[in-house]
Amino acid sequence: LTFSLLSVTVLVSFGSSMLYGYNLAVVNSPAVHIKAFYNATWSQRYGHGLAPGPLTLLYSLTVSIFALGGLVGSLLVGVLVERYGRKGALSRSALLVLLAGGFMGFSRELGSPEMVIIGRCITGLHSGRCYWGCICLSVVPLYLGEIAPKNLRGFLGLVPSIFICLGVFFAQVLGLPELLGEDRFWPFFLSVVVVPASLQLLLLHCFPESPRYLLIERNDVCRATNALHQFLGTMDVQDVIEEMREEQQSLSSMEMVSVRQLLQDHSVRWQTLSVVVVNAGMQLSGIDAIWFYTNTIFENAGIPAPQIPYTTVGTGAIEIVAGLIGCFTIEKVGRRPLIITGFCAMGFCSAGITISLLLQSALPWMRYVSVACVVGIIAGFCMGPAGVPFLMTAELFTQSHRPAAYIVGGSLNWLCNFSIGFIFPFLQMSAGAFCYLVFCGICFLVALYVYLIIPETKNKTFMEISHIFA
Repeated sequence: LTFSLLSVTVLVSFGSSMLYGYNLAVVNSPAVHIKAFYNATWSQRYGHGLAPGPLTLLYSLTVSIFALGGLVGSLLVGVLVERYGRKGALSRSALLVLLAGGFMGFSRELGSPEMVIIGRCITGLHSGRCYWGCICLSVVPLYLGEIAPKNLRGFLGLVPSIFICLGVFFAQVLGLPELLGEDRFWPFFLSVVVVPASLQLLLLHCFPESPRYLLIERNDVCRATNALHQFLGTMDVQDVIEEMREEQQSLSSMEMVSVRQLLQDHSVRWQTLSVVVVNAGMQLSGIDAIWFYTNTIFENAGIPAPQIPYTTVGTGAIEIVAGLIGCFTIEKVGRRPLIITGFCAMGFCSAGITISLLLQSALPWMRYVSVACVVGIIAGFCMGPAGVPFLMTAELFTQSHRPAAYIVGGSLNWLCNFSIGFIFPFLQMSAGAFCYLVFCGICFLVALYVYLIIPETKNKTFMEISHIFA
């Protein structure tokens, strides 16, 4: 693991993946203040405040619009990476965060709830163009998956998930009453995202483009070789060049496929279905409901209000530990055990929340069981499902199909993210404690699919993985 490879991994994860995690959790602690701002602004404009139902609807839109922006961004990934490359797409998307930070930071001064919603949408657009998984959920794992040697691909592929956990943790810490959790600070709290985006924009030009992209898609052997020298820290890169040449020759008669062509291609139907299942399952597992509405869940579980912010920070610290465990064990235990164990743990804990909430009136100590189950869901997610689906999307496809596969996975990811963020408050009001059983069933079904269908991809080249599915 060279200094250059580690540095670029940390930089793109800090400037993109951490922002994704931060934006997932940043609306949790200032929810009361944002709702009060919406109500006061509505009263100034129309002479009367908002009823509880419309206010909940408007706040749910503020929370979930982030995912809708991510959905739009994920549809642009293929165009971005083809035209500007992986690094170019990352740089251009960082500019969106600066714009979003401006909208959210000045929203209260200008008395405009619309600016908060627009800013949240733009940060989602960045995240969709940036980690699938994801540029946050799409270009980061694509870039890291292409620059990493195969024996480090799993480790580097999960580093962004660590930074997602760090982003959630920083949002929870900054949201404490002693820091930015007061009413007067919430616009600044939302606009902190400009700091990591600015650092990425300034420093990313110091690192080369993906050598796999340069050789296979641009046929630039010289730049690809220089990039390999820098990333691998050795002059002997002929074996890697030959592997990429082999992939280039196998794809010489094929063009980059579109989403429609990918969905119609029977030779990769199981890979495509696998991407659909794990990406949709990751969001429908209930993790976004936990992140978006942690304080509300703890309040319903009976945790005293003054203790809720600190309980939330404790869950964030456990997220980081769980993410580190997954990151440092993935090359030993493989992808499948981590993702299967993670989904099963989330399923059991979702059922545990339902049971603890039902028994809470008779057994007051069950509130602590609810907290433990929330921690279990987050830990199970961060240990495997947080990063492995993004990594698997890169590993299951060759170069010609990979961008389209990320568009499919990213679109489903964000669509499900939006659905959970928007519907969960109403689902919780109508189904009560039983709403978590929906997440329980989804987690177990995804774990079963991975166990039966998806092979282990550890230490295999992209061509070998393609042959396994064939």
